[in-house]
Amino acid sequence: MVAVTYHCPRCGSLAELDRDAYLADKCVTPHPLDGWEYASPWEAYEDAEGVEIVCGASETRDEGCGEPYYLSFVQFDAGEERQPHTSVTDATFDFLRR
Repeated sequence: MVAVTYHCPRCGSLAELDRDAYLADKCVTPHPLDGWEYASPWEAYEDAEGVEIVCGASETRDEGCGEPYYLSFVQFDAGEERQPHTSVTDATFDFLRR
């Protein structure tokens, strides 16, 4: 196990997780990636696709903002790196434009 630190994307508070060194970080985001399943820091998250961290919880070094953020691990499907899904709700449409 190694201690790895992450900054909250909202307030910059530092959180520390003890995790296996083989896990590859994809990103830290204020919102979960579409299609990723997240575990909490106190669960066995080594088999999860990411970790939901609450800023200011016990793994945070200072008070924090109290908002959740998401550490996502690199995932592979049939040998290719998996990308988050994009849904129609992520798109912007302007139907009044001519």
